[in-house]
Amino acid sequence: MKFLQNCILSAVFIFLSNVSIAQKNTMAQTFYKHNKYLSSDKLEGRFVGTKGNNEAAAYIKKHFKKYSLQQFGNSYYQPFKVFVKDGINKMKSDSVSTQNVFGFIEGSDEKLKNEFIVIGAHYDHWGWGGTGSGSKKKDTIAIHNGADDNASGVSALLCILEEVSKMKIKPKRSIIFVSFSGEEEGLFGSKYFVNHLPVKKEDVKVMLNMDMVGRLNAEKQLYMGGAGTFPNGVELMKNLGQNSSLNPVVFAGDVGGSDHVSFYKAGISAVGFHTGGHPQYHTPEDDIDLINFKGGALVSKYIYNALISIANYNEELVFIKQD
Repeated sequence: MKFLQNCILSAVFIFLSNVSIAQKNTMAQTFYKHNKYLSSDKLEGRFVGTKGNNEAAAYIKKHFKKYSLQQFGNSYYQPFKVFVKDGINKMKSDSVSTQNVFGFIEGSDEKLKNEFIVIGAHYDHWGWGGTGSGSKKKDTIAIHNGADDNASGVSALLCILEEVSKMKIKPKRSIIFVSFSGEEEGLFGSKYFVNHLPVKKEDVKVMLNMDMVGRLNAEKQLYMGGAGTFPNGVELMKNLGQNSSLNPVVFAGDVGGSDHVSFYKAGISAVGFHTGGHPQYHTPEDDIDLINFKGGALVSKYIYNALISIANYNEELVFIKQD
């Protein structure tokens, strides 16, 4: 009988272990799936105003709808115009149309649902590169797939949205999911969003931004700036590192240079997440074969936990200015 009990216990342990491994692998596989599409040659680098940029927006919109995000008004799109230079000549300048993609999940608390946490990532990149672009190899005309910058951030955004959609009881505060366009040209999408918020500015409490989260290093360092822009943010981010298999590198200030800066400058608490720079930044070599998908899953899970913790914060969320 004791032998049989031991066999049963061993079988249960193996089953639970396999379930845990499968769950982790599932998120890594999901991260890979999103990154593979967004960084594919088919989208030709997702430059603003191009077919590839619009197809990326449509892909994001499809998943926003799939995971039951509610629309503001009657669309997931927030259109705006960007004045850009044609990098290949992408010297020729023009005003092009593009769009942010956004939606929200309503909070579960009758009072706190009127407050909003924003989580976002930009989906545009440098297209074919060229002289007028931000490419580090301006003499090379080639597709800049931007697998890390920033297909990785959008992949994390969609992984996090899928996890939130599975929650039977949603967080207390409402959550806005947004994917920005026009980031590379000067944060145009996030600037437009902040200046045309779908809710009252004072109701937007914290913004979490993911830009280049696909290259987790051997030390498993996840960098973040702006954690001190809301109460006890630094302590929260450090505590979330426990049992996360990550080593969070947390800065109270050092807000950085991505879309969360638009929120910070508007007096909204903002935290930016990234896994560090690399030689392939803004070159045609920023491709899918260098993405750490298991690392991307770990990062997504960490930011998911941060998002839920902040959305359920018992303390009042107020803006704290940093250097």
